[in-house]
Amino acid sequence: MDTTQERTEAQDLPYDVFAKACPSRGTLEHVTGRWGGLTLGALYEGSLRFNELRRRVDGVSEKMLSQTLHALERDGLVHREAQPTNPPRVDYELTALGRGIAERLLGLIHFVEGQMDDVLAARRRYDETRGAR
Repeated sequence: MDTTQERTEAQDLPYDVFAKACPSRGTLEHVTGRWGGLTLGALYEGSLRFNELRRRVDGVSEKMLSQTLHALERDGLVHREAQPTNPPRVDYELTALGRGIAERLLGLIHFVEGQMDDVLAARRRYDETRGAR
């Protein structure tokens, strides 16, 4: 598909993430933010309880994980299942929509991981030319 045709098809979409007031912008922020992306990637592996998810997403605080899960659940990407047990058990899993987004996001994650030698070399060159350490 050529660029002109892609642009025309993009203009036909009812949402435009580049428009300030477009609601898709908020969802994109939830998905591509540090904790949102990592949470979706972790849940792609399967259903997890809150503390399991917190351990999997190393470095996230309880508060940030909770806020992230609420945003992703509100966007319809994550399903929260509360079990009426004692003590209460809450599991999180991706919805079909969340799974589709996570698949694409994991493609990007794996690509970035595979290019890190080049990225680190570029950082070294950049730092050397600017005297940074």
